[in-house]
Amino acid sequence: MANDLNQCTFTGRLGADPETKSFQNGGSICQFRIAVGEQWKDKQSGERKERTEWVPVVVQSEGLVKVANQYLRKGSRVLVGGRWKTRKWTDQGGADRYSTELVLSGFDAKLIMLDGAAGDQRTPDGSRGAPVQQPAFADDLDDQIPFLRCDTVW
Repeated sequence: MANDLNQCTFTGRLGADPETKSFQNGGSICQFRIAVGEQWKDKQSGERKERTEWVPVVVQSEGLVKVANQYLRKGSRVLVGGRWKTRKWTDQGGADRYSTELVLSGFDAKLIMLDGAAGDQRTPDGSRGAPVQQPAFADDLDDQIPFLRCDTVW
Protein backbone atom coordinates (compact mmCIF):
# COMPACT_ATOMS: atom_id res chain seq x y z
CA MET A 1 0.00 0.00 0.00
CA ALA A 2 1.36 3.41 -0.96
CA ASN A 3 1.73 6.17 1.61
CA ASP A 4 -1.06 8.71 1.44
CA LEU A 5 -0.51 12.42 1.91
CA ASN A 6 -1.87 14.18 4.98
CA GLN A 7 -1.12 17.84 4.37
CA CYS A 8 -3.54 20.74 4.80
CA THR A 9 -3.13 24.44 4.13
CA PHE A 10 -5.59 27.13 5.22
CA THR A 11 -5.70 30.90 5.19
CA GLY A 12 -7.89 32.76 7.62
CA ARG A 13 -8.12 35.12 10.56
CA LEU A 14 -7.62 34.33 14.23
CA GLY A 15 -10.85 34.36 16.23
CA ALA A 16 -9.02 35.15 19.48
CA ASP A 17 -5.50 35.69 20.78
CA PRO A 18 -3.37 32.52 20.74
CA GLU A 19 -3.14 30.55 23.99
CA THR A 20 0.25 29.12 24.95
CA LYS A 21 0.61 26.21 27.35
CA SER A 22 3.95 25.33 28.93
CA PHE A 23 4.88 21.91 30.27
CA GLN A 24 7.13 20.84 33.14
CA ASN A 25 9.66 19.36 30.72
CA GLY A 26 10.22 22.82 29.20
CA GLY A 27 8.16 22.28 26.05
CA SER A 28 5.19 24.36 25.02
CA ILE A 29 2.35 24.43 22.52
CA CYS A 30 0.24 27.24 21.13
CA GLN A 31 -3.44 26.91 20.22
CA PHE A 32 -5.79 29.15 18.25
CA ARG A 33 -8.71 28.92 15.83
CA ILE A 34 -8.90 30.54 12.43
CA ALA A 35 -12.03 31.52 10.54
CA VAL A 36 -12.01 30.21 6.98
CA GLY A 37 -14.63 31.87 4.81
CA GLU A 38 -16.40 30.87 1.65
CA GLN A 39 -18.54 33.11 -0.57
CA TRP A 40 -20.76 32.32 -3.53
CA LYS A 41 -23.69 33.67 -5.48
CA ASP A 42 -26.94 31.76 -4.99
CA LYS A 43 -28.21 30.52 -8.36
CA GLN A 44 -31.88 30.73 -7.35
CA SER A 45 -32.03 34.16 -5.73
CA GLY A 46 -28.89 35.79 -7.12
CA GLU A 47 -27.86 37.03 -3.68
CA ARG A 48 -24.40 36.62 -2.19
CA LYS A 49 -24.06 33.86 0.40
CA GLU A 50 -21.33 33.32 2.93
CA ARG A 51 -20.27 30.51 5.24
CA THR A 52 -17.52 30.45 7.87
CA GLU A 53 -15.77 27.33 9.15
CA TRP A 54 -13.56 27.36 12.24
CA VAL A 55 -10.27 25.46 12.02
CA PRO A 56 -8.55 24.62 15.32
CA VAL A 57 -4.75 24.92 15.06
CA VAL A 58 -2.17 23.42 17.45
CA VAL A 59 1.41 24.67 17.01
CA GLN A 60 3.98 22.22 18.39
CA SER A 61 7.17 23.42 16.65
CA GLU A 62 9.22 25.37 19.20
CA GLY A 63 10.16 28.22 16.86
CA LEU A 64 6.63 28.65 15.54
CA VAL A 65 5.24 28.68 19.09
CA LYS A 66 7.45 31.70 19.84
CA VAL A 67 6.41 33.48 16.63
CA ALA A 68 2.71 32.83 17.21
CA ASN A 69 2.88 33.95 20.82
CA GLN A 70 4.82 37.12 20.02
CA TYR A 71 3.16 38.35 16.81
CA LEU A 72 -0.32 36.87 16.38
CA ARG A 73 -3.41 38.52 17.82
CA LYS A 74 -7.16 38.28 17.33
CA GLY A 75 -7.91 39.22 13.72
CA SER A 76 -4.41 38.43 12.42
CA ARG A 77 -4.52 36.92 8.93
CA VAL A 78 -2.35 33.82 8.56
CA LEU A 79 -1.53 30.94 6.27
CA VAL A 80 -1.04 27.70 8.20
CA GLY A 81 0.07 24.35 6.86
CA GLY A 82 0.37 21.06 8.68
CA ARG A 83 -1.25 17.69 9.26
CA TRP A 84 -4.93 17.01 10.01
CA LYS A 85 -5.12 14.89 13.18
CA THR A 86 -7.87 13.50 15.39
CA ARG A 87 -7.11 12.81 19.04
CA LYS A 88 -9.16 10.99 21.63
CA TRP A 89 -9.55 12.26 25.19
CA THR A 90 -11.80 11.62 28.17
CA ASP A 91 -13.92 14.41 29.64
CA GLN A 92 -14.65 14.94 33.36
CA GLY A 93 -17.75 12.75 33.13
CA GLY A 94 -15.69 9.82 31.80
CA ALA A 95 -17.05 10.00 28.25
CA ASP A 96 -14.72 9.59 25.29
CA ARG A 97 -14.35 12.75 23.22
CA TYR A 98 -12.62 13.41 19.92
CA SER A 99 -10.96 16.57 18.61
CA THR A 100 -9.82 17.09 15.03
CA GLU A 101 -7.27 19.84 14.52
CA LEU A 102 -4.53 21.10 12.24
CA VAL A 103 -1.19 20.27 13.88
CA LEU A 104 1.92 22.28 12.99
CA SER A 105 4.95 20.18 13.87
CA GLY A 106 8.05 18.99 12.12
CA PHE A 107 10.10 20.52 9.36
CA ASP A 108 7.20 20.97 6.94
CA ALA A 109 4.96 23.03 9.27
CA LYS A 110 4.03 26.47 7.95
CA LEU A 111 2.95 29.62 9.73
CA ILE A 112 3.00 32.69 7.52
CA MET A 113 1.70 36.05 8.71
CA LEU A 114 -0.27 37.73 5.91
CA ASP A 115 -1.00 41.08 7.58
CA GLY A 116 0.65 44.27 6.38
CA ALA A 117 4.29 45.04 5.85
CA ALA A 118 7.18 43.93 8.03
CA GLY A 119 7.38 46.17 11.07
CA ASP A 120 3.61 46.64 11.13
CA GLN A 121 2.88 47.06 14.82
CA ARG A 122 -0.29 45.91 16.55
CA THR A 123 -1.56 46.87 19.94
CA PRO A 124 -2.72 44.17 22.40
CA ASP A 125 -6.34 44.68 21.29
CA GLY A 126 -5.35 43.77 17.70
CA SER A 127 -5.70 47.26 16.22
CA ARG A 128 -2.94 48.89 14.26
CA GLY A 129 -0.45 50.89 16.30
CA ALA A 130 1.40 54.06 15.37
CA PRO A 131 3.17 53.97 12.01
CA VAL A 132 6.81 52.97 12.04
CA GLN A 133 9.14 55.97 11.76
CA GLN A 134 11.62 55.98 8.86
CA PRO A 135 15.27 56.49 9.84
CA ALA A 136 16.66 60.01 9.27
CA PHE A 137 18.98 58.85 6.48
CA ALA A 138 16.03 57.53 4.41
CA ASP A 139 15.57 60.96 2.80
CA ASP A 140 19.12 60.85 1.42
CA LEU A 141 18.58 57.67 -0.57
CA ASP A 142 18.65 57.94 -4.34
CA ASP A 143 15.31 57.22 -6.02
CA GLN A 144 16.90 55.10 -8.74
CA ILE A 145 17.48 51.44 -8.07
CA PRO A 146 20.60 50.03 -9.75
CA PHE A 147 20.06 46.93 -11.86
CA LEU A 148 22.70 44.56 -13.08
CA ARG A 149 22.52 43.36 -16.63
CA CYS A 150 23.85 39.98 -17.65
CA ASP A 151 24.11 39.23 -21.37
CA THR A 152 26.03 36.03 -20.88
CA VAL A 153 24.25 32.80 -21.79
CA TRP A 154 24.99 29.99 -19.39
